[in-house]
Amino acid sequence: MRNRRSALAAIAGAASVSLALSACGKSDTGSSEKGGTVGIAMPTRASERWITDGNNVVKDLKDKGYKTRLVYGDDDPDRQVSQIRDLITRGVDALVVAAIDNKALDKVLQEAADADIPVISYDRLILGTQNVDYYASFDNEQVGRLQARYIIDRLGLEDGKGPFNIELFAGSKDDNNTKYFFDGAMELLQPYLDNKQLVVPSGQTALNQVTTLRWDGATARKRMQGILAKSYGIGKVDAVLSPYDGISIGVLAALKSDDYGSGSKPLPVITGQDAELASVKSIIAGQQAQTVYKDLRQLSEVASEMADDVLNDRTPNVNDNSTYDNGSKVVPAYLLQPTSVDKTNYKNVLVGGGYYTAADLK
Repeated sequence: MRNRRSALAAIAGAASVSLALSACGKSDTGSSEKGGTVGIAMPTRASERWITDGNNVVKDLKDKGYKTRLVYGDDDPDRQVSQIRDLITRGVDALVVAAIDNKALDKVLQEAADADIPVISYDRLILGTQNVDYYASFDNEQVGRLQARYIIDRLGLEDGKGPFNIELFAGSKDDNNTKYFFDGAMELLQPYLDNKQLVVPSGQTALNQVTTLRWDGATARKRMQGILAKSYGIGKVDAVLSPYDGISIGVLAALKSDDYGSGSKPLPVITGQDAELASVKSIIAGQQAQTVYKDLRQLSEVASEMADDVLNDRTPNVNDNSTYDNGSKVVPAYLLQPTSVDKTNYKNVLVGGGYYTAADLK
């Protein structure tokens, strides 16, 4: 499992797997016929999806015969750096890393490279370092396009309807995916902003004006409350571009506190991402309008396959060798496709696909 860095360079990649660990302490999980240990560094336990991701990667690697160590950084970049350094010291054979701050890992990943430990960037591209071997994610611009397309269709913008008031939200400024989501959405929405079918009463349209640190729902709620107080004395919100379900729930809370959802003040069209359980239930209840479903089972499988391939001197399967330039190199990537979900198709997509049971959604 050692001295792999030169071999990885020869095959243009490396893998990362990680450590399985609870928030309070580290624990080995699974038995290993192959004898390797993979460290898994996830960003937070505050989001349902990252708990699911961690458990899925652990299971997939265990099924392949690896030991794992799983750690959660709890949205603290310094803590995540310390956790990764600890995994390196413990001698893991590969790292799978979903970064909290995608620009904060250069030094610790150099330590991984010095120890011949390959690194797989998981869902969030790690920036500014040569020491990322592969990237496993979804087509992130397509996520934004699906959210924008939903707003366009629901408001009837292609039929010339409008003007409508919209507010824009984006993810955390230190997450590289934030720009991809926002750019994908704005590619479709900008023409309607330009022709005034869509109007942003707050005036907040630039990415640096609409980010939400750590994707935090409470932060989004506070910002939405401020927008309503300052920009909506008379008018009403018709749509909210939200990039993530946790942000959507925060936005909904602010709107409800301003009497949206009553007969005279219907809730706007609100998008989301990740098909988190609370948001799917909200969609069923007619509150949040849409979410973008990303099958995390597929993502963990891709990352686990990458790790297994690299640790066995095989070239991992990728489908994008040009898009994901992290500022230091173009990282070979495998991108999965997301799916738009709303009240009309959640049963077929989420229940039919086995992601949730009907009982889960009661």
